[in-house]
Amino acid sequence: MNITITNAAEKFMRRMVRFGGAGEDAGFRLTVSPGGCSGYSSEFSVEAAPLPGDAAVVINGVKLFLPAESRLMLEGITIDFADTPTQSGLTFVNPNAAGCGTCGSSTGSHSHAKVDISALQRSV
Repeated sequence: MNITITNAAEKFMRRMVRFGGAGEDAGFRLTVSPGGCSGYSSEFSVEAAPLPGDAAVVINGVKLFLPAESRLMLEGITIDFADTPTQSGLTFVNPNAAGCGTCGSSTGSHSHAKVDISALQRSV
């Protein structure tokens, strides 16, 4: 697979898995589907093992569990993490997609996944 994960996204994913309480072999399950301004809508969870149909992909030591449709959509994508006063979440950058014209960006498309604070749990 040709997926790039920035240092910020890698740090976020590692932290989610570490504090997700799913065990030592857990991974970051990322589901991406069509939708939103840039063409991406996403959800994530921390899972102890891949779900049926998921592929386990290791990028920079981060274990991702990716459903088939997500693998297709993420090919060639850069996954970043933004934490600003106006947004917090994963950002997907597709260098081959044209922008939608509403965000003022003319280079590539971006999509955001919101982080639900309840997803952050500390193992006891």
